[in-house]
Amino acid sequence: MGGIFSKKGASGFSASSTAEEVTEGVDGTGLTAIVTGAASGIGVETSRVLALRGVHVVMAVRNQDAGTNVKEAILKEIPEGKIDVMELDLSSLASVRKFAADFKYLDLPLNILINNAGIMATPFKLSQDNIELHFATNHLGHFLLTDLLLETMKSTSRERKGEGRIVNVSSLGHRYGYREGFCFDKINDESRYHRYYAYGQSKLANILHANELTRRLKEEGAEVTANSLHPGTILTNLMRYDGFLKCILKVLSIFISKTVQQGAATTCFVALHPQLKGVGGEYFVDCNIAKPSSQAKDADLATRLWDFSLSLTNAK
Repeated sequence: MGGIFSKKGASGFSASSTAEEVTEGVDGTGLTAIVTGAASGIGVETSRVLALRGVHVVMAVRNQDAGTNVKEAILKEIPEGKIDVMELDLSSLASVRKFAADFKYLDLPLNILINNAGIMATPFKLSQDNIELHFATNHLGHFLLTDLLLETMKSTSRERKGEGRIVNVSSLGHRYGYREGFCFDKINDESRYHRYYAYGQSKLANILHANELTRRLKEEGAEVTANSLHPGTILTNLMRYDGFLKCILKVLSIFISKTVQQGAATTCFVALHPQLKGVGGEYFVDCNIAKPSSQAKDADLATRLWDFSLSLTNAK
């Protein structure tokens, strides 16, 4: 990307900045990060760059063979890297609970949680827990995962006197969901299902989750922040269900699409950069604070979503 799309913002970075560039000089030694969806797309680059900066990366992946292949490729480039691969299917609440229990068994600290995995524009389908698949995978699985790991993050922050960071990878698509924001009473209604609106609904949930979590963390004085972001338009496996959109984006890619290296930049910036110490409840685009939709700033909607998510997950 170039031209007007490369103008630097207040952070000193732009849409053309890469993940390596935005973390240059940052020492992540001693930090541990979980990256969901780490076996494909920007999850791979996020994991690679975090490992490059000395972070111990736990790759949370649905396909362990694919995850192991990625791990081996990263370690070939970064022999000193610290990487583990663990199975996680975010569409299954049982899998999320097992992952959290297995991670705690490892007795590792947890400084960074990157809720990156997602699906987009799938045909209508219910998860193993009978919840619409976009909502289940993109939001609810991450909501439960965050809840189950939050005490570990808080204790790590207290014991190591450092800040914990939760990063929700949302999308510009959060602006294009259902008119009412969420179909709370009809979340699983196939008759009104629209694959793009369902995706937008789940991405709006990512932002509201980070915002409400920020409010709660500040209320209790925890040294953990939560933010959300739009990584940019990237041609990845996320678009496998929409061949038409993928074809259009290939044509337009010279103007609007990012490389995977650029697409992972905002995630790595929000997760690691010292500029963001103490910053929570913000939405980032191109490594700079941006304005999300009005619905994404609705505190009442965020609280309602939180309570709804609790009821579906039986979390505390």
